[in-house]
Amino acid sequence: MRRVLRGHYRSFIRPDGICCLWVFFLTLCLLLLGCDNGKEKKAPVVRLDKLKALAAARPETSSIPFRVAVAAIVSPEGTVESYRPLLAYLGEKLNRKTQLIQRRTYWEVNDMIAKNRVDLAFICTGAYIQQEKMHAMSILVVPEIDGKVTYNAVIIVSAKSNIQSFEDLRGKVFAFTDPLSNTGYLYPLHLLTERCSTPDEFFHKTIFTYSHDRSIMAVVDGVADGASVDNIVYENALRKDPRLKKKLKVIMKSEDFGMPPVVVPSNISSIKRKRLESIFLHMHEDPKGRAALKHLGIDRFVRPTMELYSAPCLKYKDQPCSK
Repeated sequence: MRRVLRGHYRSFIRPDGICCLWVFFLTLCLLLLGCDNGKEKKAPVVRLDKLKALAAARPETSSIPFRVAVAAIVSPEGTVESYRPLLAYLGEKLNRKTQLIQRRTYWEVNDMIAKNRVDLAFICTGAYIQQEKMHAMSILVVPEIDGKVTYNAVIIVSAKSNIQSFEDLRGKVFAFTDPLSNTGYLYPLHLLTERCSTPDEFFHKTIFTYSHDRSIMAVVDGVADGASVDNIVYENALRKDPRLKKKLKVIMKSEDFGMPPVVVPSNISSIKRKRLESIFLHMHEDPKGRAALKHLGIDRFVRPTMELYSAPCLKYKDQPCSK
Protein backbone atom coordinates (compact mmCIF):
# COMPACT_ATOMS: atom_id res chain seq x y z
CA MET A 1 0.00 0.00 0.00
CA ARG A 2 2.82 2.39 0.92
CA ARG A 3 4.47 1.69 -2.43
CA VAL A 4 1.26 2.53 -4.21
CA LEU A 5 0.90 5.86 -2.35
CA ARG A 6 4.54 6.78 -2.90
CA GLY A 7 4.10 6.13 -6.58
CA HIS A 8 0.99 8.21 -6.59
CA TYR A 9 2.70 11.22 -4.89
CA ARG A 10 5.70 10.95 -7.16
CA SER A 11 3.44 11.14 -10.20
CA PHE A 12 1.58 14.14 -8.73
CA ILE A 13 4.65 16.29 -8.12
CA ARG A 14 6.04 15.78 -11.57
CA PRO A 15 6.33 19.03 -13.63
CA ASP A 16 3.04 18.44 -15.35
CA GLY A 17 1.52 17.64 -11.94
CA ILE A 18 2.80 20.93 -10.47
CA CYS A 19 1.14 22.87 -13.29
CA CYS A 20 -2.16 21.18 -12.58
CA LEU A 21 -1.83 22.07 -8.91
CA TRP A 22 -1.26 25.77 -9.68
CA VAL A 23 -4.24 25.83 -12.03
CA PHE A 24 -6.40 24.31 -9.31
CA PHE A 25 -5.41 26.92 -6.70
CA LEU A 26 -5.82 29.87 -9.11
CA THR A 27 -9.30 28.68 -10.08
CA LEU A 28 -10.24 28.36 -6.42
CA CYS A 29 -9.02 31.91 -5.62
CA LEU A 30 -10.96 33.43 -8.49
CA LEU A 31 -14.13 31.68 -7.37
CA LEU A 32 -13.69 32.97 -3.81
CA LEU A 33 -13.01 36.54 -4.97
CA GLY A 34 -15.93 36.59 -7.33
CA CYS A 35 -18.46 35.61 -4.70
CA ASP A 36 -19.66 37.23 -1.52
CA ASN A 37 -21.90 34.96 0.49
CA GLY A 38 -23.39 33.74 -2.73
CA LYS A 39 -24.27 37.29 -3.85
CA GLU A 40 -22.67 38.93 -6.81
CA LYS A 41 -21.51 42.55 -6.47
CA LYS A 42 -22.38 44.83 -9.33
CA ALA A 43 -19.92 47.56 -10.33
CA PRO A 44 -21.39 51.09 -10.33
CA VAL A 45 -22.44 52.37 -13.73
CA VAL A 46 -21.48 55.97 -14.63
CA ARG A 47 -23.99 57.51 -17.01
CA LEU A 48 -22.16 60.28 -18.82
CA ASP A 49 -25.43 61.43 -20.34
CA LYS A 50 -26.99 62.01 -16.89
CA LEU A 51 -24.28 63.81 -14.93
CA LYS A 52 -25.45 66.31 -12.29
CA ALA A 53 -23.68 69.53 -11.43
CA LEU A 54 -21.84 69.58 -8.10
CA ALA A 55 -23.49 71.55 -5.30
CA ALA A 56 -22.08 75.04 -4.90
CA ALA A 57 -19.64 75.49 -2.03
CA ARG A 58 -21.23 77.11 1.00
CA PRO A 59 -19.89 80.57 1.88
CA GLU A 60 -17.36 80.74 4.64
CA THR A 61 -18.97 81.43 8.00
CA SER A 62 -17.53 82.77 11.21
CA SER A 63 -18.76 82.88 14.76
CA ILE A 64 -16.95 86.19 15.22
CA PRO A 65 -19.26 89.09 14.27
CA PHE A 66 -18.28 91.59 11.60
CA ARG A 67 -17.71 94.74 13.64
CA VAL A 68 -18.83 98.07 12.19
CA ALA A 69 -18.10 101.35 13.96
CA VAL A 70 -20.09 104.48 13.19
CA ALA A 71 -18.81 107.87 14.31
CA ALA A 72 -21.34 109.95 16.23
CA ILE A 73 -22.22 112.23 13.33
CA VAL A 74 -25.78 111.94 14.60
CA SER A 75 -26.93 110.86 18.05
CA PRO A 76 -26.67 107.14 19.00
CA GLU A 77 -30.43 106.63 18.70
CA GLY A 78 -30.47 108.03 15.19
CA THR A 79 -27.40 106.00 14.23
CA VAL A 80 -28.95 102.67 15.24
CA GLU A 81 -32.15 103.43 13.35
CA SER A 82 -30.35 104.61 10.22
CA TYR A 83 -27.68 101.92 9.96
CA ARG A 84 -29.68 98.82 10.96
CA PRO A 85 -30.74 97.93 7.37
CA LEU A 86 -27.19 98.39 6.08
CA LEU A 87 -25.72 96.13 8.74
CA ALA A 88 -28.34 93.49 7.99
CA TYR A 89 -27.41 93.67 4.30
CA LEU A 90 -23.69 93.33 5.04
CA GLY A 91 -24.36 90.38 7.32
CA GLU A 92 -26.31 88.60 4.59
CA LYS A 93 -23.61 89.19 1.97
CA LEU A 94 -20.76 88.16 4.28
CA ASN A 95 -22.73 85.31 5.85
CA ARG A 96 -21.74 86.64 9.27
CA LYS A 97 -23.41 88.33 12.16
CA THR A 98 -22.76 92.05 12.34
CA GLN A 99 -22.17 94.21 15.37
CA LEU A 100 -22.69 97.97 15.50
CA ILE A 101 -20.12 99.70 17.70
CA GLN A 102 -20.55 103.29 18.80
CA ARG A 103 -18.38 105.64 20.80
CA ARG A 104 -18.99 109.13 22.11
CA THR A 105 -16.06 110.78 20.32
CA TYR A 106 -14.48 110.54 16.86
CA TRP A 107 -11.09 109.94 18.47
CA GLU A 108 -12.35 106.76 20.13
CA VAL A 109 -13.52 105.39 16.79
CA ASN A 110 -10.17 106.26 15.19
CA ASP A 111 -8.41 104.45 18.01
CA MET A 112 -10.47 101.29 17.50
CA ILE A 113 -9.58 101.26 13.80
CA ALA A 114 -5.88 101.75 14.54
CA LYS A 115 -5.96 98.84 17.01
CA ASN A 116 -7.94 96.54 14.67
CA ARG A 117 -10.88 96.34 17.05
CA VAL A 118 -13.33 96.95 14.22
CA ASP A 119 -13.47 95.62 10.65
CA LEU A 120 -14.96 98.71 9.02
CA ALA A 121 -16.01 102.20 10.04
CA PHE A 122 -18.06 105.15 8.88
CA ILE A 123 -16.14 108.21 10.01
CA CYS A 124 -16.01 111.97 9.63
CA THR A 125 -13.79 113.58 7.01
CA GLY A 126 -11.88 115.49 9.67
CA ALA A 127 -11.24 112.33 11.66
CA TYR A 128 -9.72 110.74 8.57
CA ILE A 129 -7.52 113.77 7.85
CA GLN A 130 -6.24 113.90 11.44
CA GLN A 131 -4.90 110.33 11.32
CA GLU A 132 -3.60 110.49 7.73
CA LYS A 133 0.05 110.63 8.79
CA MET A 134 -0.39 107.58 11.04
CA HIS A 135 -1.49 105.38 8.11
CA ALA A 136 -3.77 103.43 10.44
CA MET A 137 -6.68 103.34 8.01
CA SER A 138 -7.48 103.63 4.33
CA ILE A 139 -10.59 104.75 2.49
CA LEU A 140 -12.61 101.89 1.02
CA VAL A 141 -15.47 103.80 -0.61
CA VAL A 142 -17.34 107.09 -0.26
CA PRO A 143 -21.07 107.81 -0.51
CA GLU A 144 -22.56 109.62 -3.47
CA ILE A 145 -25.61 111.76 -2.75
CA ASP A 146 -27.57 113.57 -5.46
CA GLY A 147 -24.73 112.84 -7.87
CA LYS A 148 -22.12 114.47 -5.62
CA VAL A 149 -19.24 113.08 -3.57
CA THR A 150 -18.79 116.33 -1.65
CA TYR A 151 -20.59 118.03 1.21
CA ASN A 152 -20.37 121.33 3.08
CA ALA A 153 -20.39 122.93 6.49
CA VAL A 154 -23.24 125.33 7.18
CA ILE A 155 -23.32 127.93 9.96
CA ILE A 156 -26.83 127.99 11.39
CA VAL A 157 -28.56 130.37 13.79
CA SER A 158 -32.08 130.93 15.06
CA ALA A 159 -34.42 132.29 12.41
CA LYS A 160 -35.61 134.87 14.94
CA SER A 161 -32.13 136.29 15.60
CA ASN A 162 -30.59 139.35 13.97
CA ILE A 163 -27.39 137.44 13.23
CA GLN A 164 -26.57 137.73 9.52
CA SER A 165 -22.89 136.82 9.32
CA PHE A 166 -20.20 134.87 11.15
CA GLU A 167 -18.82 138.12 12.50
CA ASP A 168 -22.17 138.72 14.22
CA LEU A 169 -21.51 135.65 16.35
CA ARG A 170 -18.73 137.45 18.19
CA GLY A 171 -19.49 137.39 21.92
CA LYS A 172 -22.18 134.72 21.46
CA VAL A 173 -22.53 131.07 22.53
CA PHE A 174 -21.41 128.66 19.83
CA ALA A 175 -21.88 124.88 19.52
CA PHE A 176 -19.15 122.63 18.15
CA THR A 177 -19.74 118.92 17.53
CA ASP A 178 -16.42 117.09 18.08
CA PRO A 179 -12.75 118.19 18.18
CA LEU A 180 -12.05 115.99 15.11
CA SER A 181 -15.16 117.02 13.17
CA ASN A 182 -14.48 118.71 9.85
CA THR A 183 -17.73 120.64 9.48
CA GLY A 184 -18.50 120.81 13.20
CA TYR A 185 -15.15 122.11 14.44
CA LEU A 186 -12.29 122.39 11.93
CA TYR A 187 -14.20 124.64 9.56
CA PRO A 188 -15.32 127.24 12.15
CA LEU A 189 -11.84 127.07 13.66
CA HIS A 190 -10.48 127.89 10.21
CA LEU A 191 -12.78 130.93 10.08
CA LEU A 192 -11.38 132.07 13.43
CA THR A 193 -7.80 131.54 12.26
CA GLU A 194 -8.50 133.81 9.29
CA ARG A 195 -9.51 136.44 11.84
CA CYS A 196 -6.42 135.79 13.98
CA SER A 197 -8.68 134.75 16.81
CA THR A 198 -9.45 131.72 18.96
CA PRO A 199 -12.73 130.26 20.26
CA ASP A 200 -12.10 131.68 23.73
CA GLU A 201 -11.37 135.16 22.35
CA PHE A 202 -14.13 135.32 19.76
CA PHE A 203 -17.07 133.63 21.49
CA HIS A 204 -18.56 134.28 24.89
CA LYS A 205 -18.85 130.51 25.43
CA THR A 206 -18.45 127.31 23.43
CA ILE A 207 -19.90 123.84 23.98
CA PHE A 208 -19.33 120.41 22.41
CA THR A 209 -22.47 118.43 21.59
CA TYR A 210 -20.76 115.34 20.03
CA SER A 211 -23.29 115.00 17.22
CA HIS A 212 -24.64 117.24 14.48
CA ASP A 213 -28.30 116.69 15.29
CA ARG A 214 -27.62 117.72 18.88
CA SER A 215 -25.91 120.90 17.65
CA ILE A 216 -29.00 121.65 15.55
CA MET A 217 -31.26 121.20 18.55
CA ALA A 218 -28.96 123.31 20.71
CA VAL A 219 -29.71 126.25 18.41
CA VAL A 220 -33.42 125.41 18.21
CA ASP A 221 -33.69 125.24 22.01
CA GLY A 222 -31.69 128.44 22.53
CA VAL A 223 -28.81 126.69 24.27
CA ALA A 224 -26.47 128.08 21.60
CA ASP A 225 -26.73 131.14 19.35
CA GLY A 226 -25.05 129.40 16.46
CA ALA A 227 -23.48 126.14 15.31
CA SER A 228 -21.53 124.69 12.42
CA VAL A 229 -23.01 121.44 11.11
CA ASP A 230 -22.89 118.94 8.25
CA ASN A 231 -25.23 120.21 5.52
CA ILE A 232 -26.44 116.67 4.75
CA VAL A 233 -27.47 116.08 8.37
CA TYR A 234 -29.08 119.51 8.43
CA GLU A 235 -31.09 118.89 5.26
CA ASN A 236 -32.19 115.46 6.51
CA ALA A 237 -33.33 117.07 9.76
CA LEU A 238 -35.45 119.56 7.80
CA ARG A 239 -37.02 116.73 5.79
CA LYS A 240 -37.87 114.77 8.91
CA ASP A 241 -39.28 117.81 10.69
CA PRO A 242 -40.35 120.58 8.26
CA ARG A 243 -41.13 122.84 11.25
CA LEU A 244 -37.39 123.40 11.65
CA LYS A 245 -37.38 125.48 8.46
CA LYS A 246 -39.17 128.25 10.37
CA LYS A 247 -36.88 127.97 13.38
CA LEU A 248 -33.44 128.00 11.72
CA LYS A 249 -31.55 129.81 9.01
CA VAL A 250 -28.18 129.34 7.29
CA ILE A 251 -25.89 132.37 7.32
CA MET A 252 -22.79 130.81 5.75
CA LYS A 253 -21.79 127.81 3.66
CA SER A 254 -18.30 126.38 3.22
CA GLU A 255 -16.44 125.21 0.15
CA ASP A 256 -16.82 121.59 -0.94
CA PHE A 257 -15.20 118.87 1.14
CA GLY A 258 -14.76 115.18 0.44
CA MET A 259 -17.71 113.17 1.72
CA PRO A 260 -17.28 111.37 5.10
CA PRO A 261 -15.66 108.08 4.02
CA VAL A 262 -16.05 104.40 4.75
CA VAL A 263 -12.67 103.18 6.00
CA VAL A 264 -10.94 99.91 6.86
CA PRO A 265 -7.74 99.18 8.81
CA SER A 266 -4.65 99.67 6.65
CA ASN A 267 -3.43 96.13 7.27
CA ILE A 268 -6.58 94.48 5.92
CA SER A 269 -5.90 91.58 3.54
CA SER A 270 -6.28 92.32 -0.16
CA ILE A 271 -8.86 89.52 -0.51
CA LYS A 272 -11.05 90.88 2.27
CA ARG A 273 -10.71 94.43 0.97
CA LYS A 274 -11.75 93.46 -2.57
CA ARG A 275 -14.75 91.53 -1.26
CA LEU A 276 -15.97 94.47 0.84
CA GLU A 277 -15.34 96.91 -1.99
CA SER A 278 -17.40 94.77 -4.36
CA ILE A 279 -20.30 94.59 -1.91
CA PHE A 280 -20.40 98.37 -1.45
CA LEU A 281 -19.84 99.33 -5.09
CA HIS A 282 -22.67 97.06 -6.29
CA MET A 283 -25.08 97.64 -3.41
CA HIS A 284 -27.27 100.01 -5.44
CA GLU A 285 -27.86 97.25 -8.02
CA ASP A 286 -29.55 94.99 -5.44
CA PRO A 287 -33.13 95.67 -4.23
CA LYS A 288 -32.19 95.03 -0.59
CA GLY A 289 -29.07 97.14 -1.03
CA ARG A 290 -31.06 100.04 -2.48
CA ALA A 291 -33.46 99.87 0.46
CA ALA A 292 -30.54 100.09 2.91
CA LEU A 293 -29.04 103.01 0.99
CA LYS A 294 -32.37 104.84 0.92
CA HIS A 295 -32.56 104.57 4.69
CA LEU A 296 -29.27 106.50 4.87
CA GLY A 297 -30.16 108.98 2.13
CA ILE A 298 -27.33 107.69 -0.07
CA ASP A 299 -27.60 107.01 -3.82
CA ARG A 300 -24.65 104.64 -4.03
CA PHE A 301 -21.05 104.11 -2.96
CA VAL A 302 -18.14 104.94 -5.28
CA ARG A 303 -14.35 104.87 -5.24
CA PRO A 304 -12.78 107.91 -3.56
CA THR A 305 -11.22 110.95 -5.19
CA MET A 306 -8.31 111.56 -2.81
CA GLU A 307 -7.79 115.18 -3.90
CA LEU A 308 -11.02 116.05 -2.08
CA TYR A 309 -9.42 115.27 1.27
CA SER A 310 -6.89 118.08 1.28
CA ALA A 311 -9.02 121.22 1.65
CA PRO A 312 -7.16 124.15 3.32
CA CYS A 313 -9.28 124.32 6.46
CA LEU A 314 -8.55 120.67 7.20
CA LYS A 315 -4.93 121.68 7.78
CA TYR A 316 -5.89 124.49 10.14
CA LYS A 317 -3.11 123.74 12.65
CA ASP A 318 -0.49 124.66 10.06
CA GLN A 319 -2.13 127.94 9.08
CA PRO A 320 -0.57 131.11 10.48
CA CYS A 321 -2.61 134.16 11.31
CA SER A 322 -3.38 136.10 8.11
CA LYS A 323 -2.85 139.52 9.68
